[in-house]
Amino acid sequence: MIKKLMAWSAPIAAAAGAALLLWHTTGNQPAADSAAPAPIENTSASVAGPDAAAPAAPSPADARQAEVVSTIEIVVGRNDTLDAIFRRASLDLSDLAAIRNLPGIRASIDSLKPGDAIELKHVSGAIRELTRKVSETQTLHVEREDAGFAVHMIDNPVETRIRTASAVIDSSLFQAAEAAEISDGIALKLANIFAWDIDFVLDIRDGDRYTVVYEQIYQDGKKIRDGEILAAEFVNNGRVYRAASFKSDSGHLNYYAPNGLAMRKAFLRAPVEFTRVSSQFNPHRMHPILQTIRGHMGTDYAAPTGTPVHASGDGRVSFAGRRGGYGNAIVLAHTNSISTLYGHMSRFAKQVRVGAHVQQGDVIGYVGMTGLATGPHLHYEYLVNGMHKNPQTVQLPGAEPLRAESLQRFLSESAPLLSRLEPPAASTATTSVVPGAIQSGTAPAHPQISAN
Repeated sequence: MIKKLMAWSAPIAAAAGAALLLWHTTGNQPAADSAAPAPIENTSASVAGPDAAAPAAPSPADARQAEVVSTIEIVVGRNDTLDAIFRRASLDLSDLAAIRNLPGIRASIDSLKPGDAIELKHVSGAIRELTRKVSETQTLHVEREDAGFAVHMIDNPVETRIRTASAVIDSSLFQAAEAAEISDGIALKLANIFAWDIDFVLDIRDGDRYTVVYEQIYQDGKKIRDGEILAAEFVNNGRVYRAASFKSDSGHLNYYAPNGLAMRKAFLRAPVEFTRVSSQFNPHRMHPILQTIRGHMGTDYAAPTGTPVHASGDGRVSFAGRRGGYGNAIVLAHTNSISTLYGHMSRFAKQVRVGAHVQQGDVIGYVGMTGLATGPHLHYEYLVNGMHKNPQTVQLPGAEPLRAESLQRFLSESAPLLSRLEPPAASTATTSVVPGAIQSGTAPAHPQISAN
C-alpha cells in the first residue's frame, strides 16, 4: 500500500519542485520594461549609428509592383461603349476620361464593334493598362506611368502565303473543296468568278475539276484568314475556263480571262430562272389578246407566279408602277444609254422605288400576269439609246474593259499567277511564302511568287 502511494505521488512532487526552481530563478532577474518595442525580426538589417541616413521611401514604381493587379478580359457586345464597360466592371471613370483625352486616341478607343476584345489591368478599379487590337496589324496599348497615362501603338505584322489547291468534283463543289482543305469562303469566291459562264447549280458534272491560287494570311505563325483568289481554272464538261485577278489604279479588284476580257459581264443574259421562252423578240408579231400586228419588242420568260426577277445589270430605278399593257413594270437606267424593262410582275421588292440604285443580281420583283398577259411570265426588254434590241442575241458589254496601258500591266502581272495553274490532281495543294510579305499593311495585289 505504501509503495502504491509513493508511485502515485512521485510525479506531483517532481512538478512542484520544477515550479519552485523557476520561481527562484525569475525572482533574481530585473523586471522587463513592458513599454519596450518588440524586437525587429530582420536578420539582414545592419545596426546603424545615430548619424546614419534614414532608409529611402519606396518609389511609385516599387509601390505599384507591390500592389495586386487584376486583369479583366472583355468581349464587346452589341451597343457596348467603354463607359458602359467601365461601369459594369466598377472601374474608375476618371481614368477613362483621362485616357480618352490623350492626343489622337479617341477614334481608336471609341470605335467598338461587337466581338472586339479589350484587356484591362487595374488595382481596386484604378486602371494600370488598357490593351485592344484596333486593326489586323496594330494594337493599342495604354499604360499608367509616373506622369500619367501614355499610349503606344504596337505593330503586328502579317505574313502572306500563296496556296495552290486542286480538287475533282464527285458530288458537289463544296465537298470537293472540303476534301482539298479549301474553305467555303474561297469556294464561294471561285463560283462568283465563273458565274457568268457556268451555272453552278445545273452545269456541274462529276469529274469537273478546278485549281485555285489564293492568299492565306498568317500572324505570329498562325493562320488568321484567307485572302483573295489570285488565279483560278475550272474545267466544266471538258471546257476550260481561266481567270486572273487584277487591281485597277482606283483599287478595285476584278477578274479577267488570260486575254484581258472581263469575266464579269455588265448584264445577265436572262433576269429570271425560267422553264422556257414563251415568246421571242419579234417586231411583227400578232398580239394574242388585241389580235393586231403589234411588235413584241422583248422576250417573255414563262415562269410560275412569284418567281424572283433579278436586275440584269447595275442601274437606277427610273420607273416603278403600273404601265398600261405591261401591268406592274420596272424600268432600270444603266450606263452607256442602256435601259431594261421588266413587265407583268405580281409585285415589287420592298427596296424598289424610283431613284433607288440596284446591283446586278438584286431581286427587284416577282413574276406575275398583270396587264395584258395570258399566263404568268416575265416580259423583258433591252434598249440602247431608246432603240429595242433582242435580249437573247444582243452583244452584252463586259464590265470595265481594260485600256491598252492597263491591259499590258495585266498581261505582265497575270503571267506568274496563271503559271501556277498546273494540270490539276484531286485534292492536292502546295503553299509558298511571298518574298518580303511580312509587313504591317495588306498584301500586294500581285506579289512575285516563289516556285513550288
